[in-house]
Formats: sequence, structure tokens, C-alpha cells
Amino acid sequence: MLSLHTNNAALSAQNSITRTQTSLSTSMTRLSTGYRINSSSDDAAGLQIATRLKTQSSGMSVAMQNTQNSTSMLQTADGALDEVNNILTRMKDLATQAADGSSSDADKTAMQSEYDSLTDELSNIFSNTSFGGTHLLNTSDPASTTPAVAKAAGKLNGSITFQIGADSSETMSTDFSGSLSAVATAIGLATGTQFKGDGTASGPSTATTLSGTATGASTAIGNLSAAIDAVSGLRSKLGATENRLSHVYNNLSNISSNTQAATGRIMDVDFATESSSMTSNQMLMQAGTAMLKQTNSMSSMVMSLLQ
Repeated sequence: MLSLHTNNAALSAQNSITRTQTSLSTSMTRLSTGYRINSSSDDAAGLQIATRLKTQSSGMSVAMQNTQNSTSMLQTADGALDEVNNILTRMKDLATQAADGSSSDADKTAMQSEYDSLTDELSNIFSNTSFGGTHLLNTSDPASTTPAVAKAAGKLNGSITFQIGADSSETMSTDFSGSLSAVATAIGLATGTQFKGDGTASGPSTATTLSGTATGASTAIGNLSAAIDAVSGLRSKLGATENRLSHVYNNLSNISSNTQAATGRIMDVDFATESSSMTSNQMLMQAGTAMLKQTNSMSSMVMSLLQ
């Protein structure tokens, strides 16, 4: 039907151009951002899933940093205990040498001087070894009512909880306090001193005597052997925890990689497919515009009937 008031063909062409223009705009947005989903209307369900996956992936990235920091902390403590072992070994060598009858009094006096010096360094290591400003091996009571004593407590002198995942339930707890206490006690016996709550020694009056009879030196040999075993036991526990954290890190890395890949499959645009879609829409826009021009000329046919 020819009509001056209503041009059905033009309206149809115009609607087609509008739909094509919307699709073309969507394709251009996707290609410019690199994302298939740029608003919730693009894929409501996909956006919800992708958001949950991104949140999980982000949390796991932080958990991976946690495991690395925790491993570094334990390695710091292990390095300090390695030096403690070296000191105890040297002290045991001195006690062994002093126990021998061939050592003169002057020799024993020199050995005693070095022995006492090493004893002071043991206290120094236990008092001052820290990670990020936090003491590690200090034997202060963390539950002490004295703020200074509680603050000086070593991180290993209590239970430690590691956050190893994105969820609140993904934690790993370990307690080194028993092993650390055994080390402190064994070192106290070995050196003839007893560590205070702040990690220092009670004083030289009870120190092991190497320069007297061979009895003191012989006793020190046995005590030092026990101390070395106690330190090795604590280091073994630290090493086991480090290995577990290493496995946690590897597992988190695997989960994080696959989670990010899943998020990408939902969110990322397929450039080949979207480029083809954009080209197709551009051609449809050109064809639609040409046809709209043709339909607008149909009203002139009415005038030809009136001639």
C-alpha cells in the first residue's frame, strides 16, 4: 500500500539498522576493552561466576605471599639455630679439650674465657634474632602481665597460625614452644646458666667451670651433646614446617593458574570471532542505510499517480 503518512518499508529498515548498530557498538566495545562481559547485561550469570572466581584468585595470591613470608621467617630462625649449633659444637670441643689431662691451667683459663664468651653470644642470639621487628627465639612469656616481657616474647614461643588460603578455614597451625623451651633448658644446663624470661643469662656465678677439675668439663660434654640434640630437634620441626609451606605454595600456584584461566574463558573476548561479527555488522549497516534511502523515495511514487 502506498501511503504518505506511513512508510512501512522505511520503518522496517530503520528498526533493522537500530539492531545492527547496537550489535556493532557491542562488538566495538568488546574489541576495545578485550572483555566479552563489560556490563551485567552482557552475561548476568557469567559475570556472577567470574566475579567469584576473581575473588578466589585474588585471595590465593595473597595467601601465596603469606606462605613466602612465613617461609622466610622460619628460615631466619633456622639460620640463627644453625649458628647456635656451631657455637655449641665449639663449646663442646673446648670442654673436650679441657677434660684432657694434657691441658695446663693456663690452657684451661684461655678455654674458659672463650667458653664464657660463647655463652654470652648464645644469649644474644636468643634475645635479638628477629624478623620484621618481631622476636623469634626469645623465651619471654607471651602471656605475662608485664607489657615489656610479653612484647619481647619470641614468635616461636607459642602457637603460630598461618593463613594459607582464600577462605577463613584454610589455615595451618603449629606450635614450637615445647621444642624452644627444651632448647632453652638444654642450653642452660650445657652452659651452667639459666635463661631468664627476656632471653638473657642469669649471670656467670653458675657458669660451667673448665679451668678446675676435669669433672666440670666432663659434665659439660654430656650437657652440650644434649643441647645440640635439642637444637637439632627444633630445626627439624622448622624444616618440616617449611617443606609443608612449600607444598602449600605449589598447590596454591596450581589452583590460582587454573582459576585465572577459567575466569579468562568467561570474561575475555575471542578477537577472531568478535572481529568477524563486527565486520558483518558493518556491512549490514551499510546495506541497511542504502535500503533506507531507497524506501524514503517510495513516497515520490504517490506524486506520480497524481500527475
